[in-house]
This record gives sequence, structure tokens and C-alpha cells, in this order.
Amino acid sequence: MAFQELESANQVTDKLSGWWETFVDNLPNLGVALAVLIVSFLVSKLVYRAVLKLIYKRINQTSVTQLIARTASTVVVLGGLILALVSLNLGKALTAMLSAAGVSGLVIGLALQGTLSNLISGIVLSFRKNISIGDWIESNGYAGEVTDINLNYFVMREADNNIVVLPNRKIMENPFKNFSKTTEMRITLNCGVGYESDLEKVQAITKKTIAAHFDQEELERELEFYYTEFGDSSINFISRFWIKGANGLDKLRAKSKAIIELKKAFDKEGINIPFPIRTLQFDNALPLSQKPEKAFSEN
Repeated sequence: MAFQELESANQVTDKLSGWWETFVDNLPNLGVALAVLIVSFLVSKLVYRAVLKLIYKRINQTSVTQLIARTASTVVVLGGLILALVSLNLGKALTAMLSAAGVSGLVIGLALQGTLSNLISGIVLSFRKNISIGDWIESNGYAGEVTDINLNYFVMREADNNIVVLPNRKIMENPFKNFSKTTEMRITLNCGVGYESDLEKVQAITKKTIAAHFDQEELERELEFYYTEFGDSSINFISRFWIKGANGLDKLRAKSKAIIELKKAFDKEGINIPFPIRTLQFDNALPLSQKPEKAFSEN
């Protein structure tokens, strides 16, 4: 029994002695690894600040600039960690860590597929030149001013001051119309006049009225007028003209002004803008003495 206890004590002593010798032998490598970690940490701070200043010149969104800067900083720290493990001759441990990270990354990516999609879409939208904060756009059935492009969602303010929040991937996957990227837009005005009207006179008055309030020569554009159909109560036409505008509100104002001025001009010239009229005609007058039930059965 005493012999077994002595043998166990010798084994423990040998094990501790081996660990100590290994520690002393790897002490220089441990110092190098510690120095690499400290340097990489300090360098990551400098990289974070430098990337933050560099990216902010192109992107004014704090969330996106911080994400990019932190990503660059994390890459530096991970690089330092890998160098430290290599200096400690822990290649097998490093390989195991990378394999585990790959499997974990796959599982996390599948679980957060929608979130990652919105995140990547938000980053891409931040770099796109055809859409930016302050633009007036129309997308996914909504129209308004872009107030924020966050990492996960896209925010618009509609003309009625309502806030619309959409996932970033919805903007990336669907087409959108940006009114702010052009300084000119074309307005289409629909109207109709009575069948008794002089159509050439109507055309001349319409073009003269619109040209008087919306200068087409300055924009180097042509004012268009076309009759489109014989309607139920009117002969319908469209008139298309150009204005200087960059959002939906400018379009509404111009169209409203054109309607007001055209109505004034037509009233002055006695031109009728008819509205649908329904005429009820009773050909078979029934005697007052006749009962409705009998009349209904006879008819």
C-alpha cells in the first residue's frame, strides 16, 4: 500500500516537473504571443479610428460607419490571435478552432438568414449612389422622403407625415422610383369637353393656358396635347407638360395649379366640362288605377 502511494506521488511529481520544463521551454514563445496580442489590440484601436474617419467622408450614417470600422478592428485582433497561437506551436488547436467556427457560422447564418439579409442590404444601400437620405422615392406601394437607412430597416416619411418602415431587403428586391435624382418631371393632365365644343379651340386654349403658367421653353421641352377617346359624356384628352421638381409634392402642386387655371380659361370661353349624366326614360306609362302586382305580371 505504501509502495503504491509512493509510486502515485512520483507520477504526480514527474507530471508537474514535465509541465514546468515545458513552460520554461515555451516561455520565450509565450512572451512573443503576449506581445503580439497587445500590439494587435493597440493596432485595432488605431485601425478603428482611421477607418471611421475615412468611411464617414463617404457615408454619413453612424451605424454603418461604426459597423465597418468595428469589422476592420476585429479582423486585426483575429489576425493577432492567429499569430499568437502559431507562435505557441498550437497549430492543431488553431485548426480545430477554425473548423468549429465554420460549423458554428453555418448554423448561425441559417438561423439569422433574414436578419443577415437585411444587414447586408442596408450596407449595400448605404453605398448606392442612386438613393440617399433626403431623396423622395416610391417603392413597395409607398412614396415619401427617405429619412434613415439603418442596418436592418429603411425609413420613409410620406406626404401626410406618416412614417413607413420597410426591411432593407424589400428595397433591394423591388424596383423603386427616385424623384430626387432628376430636376425635371412631366405632368399628365386628363380632362374632357362636351361634344358641342370646338376641338381645335379647346386644344389652343389648353396649350396657351398651360404654357402661360409653366414655361416649357426655359426647360427646352415640348408641351403635348392629344385627344384620347369619345367618352360617355365627353371627348377626353390629355395634356403633358414639364416642370422643375424633385418630389411628389411638387407634382401635386403643379397638377392642382394646372387644373385651376384650365377651369378658369374654359369658363371664360364658355367651354363645357361635362360630368356623367344618367337619363331615365319611362315609355310605358301605367294607369293610376292599375295595381302594381298586375302590371308587373303583365310585363
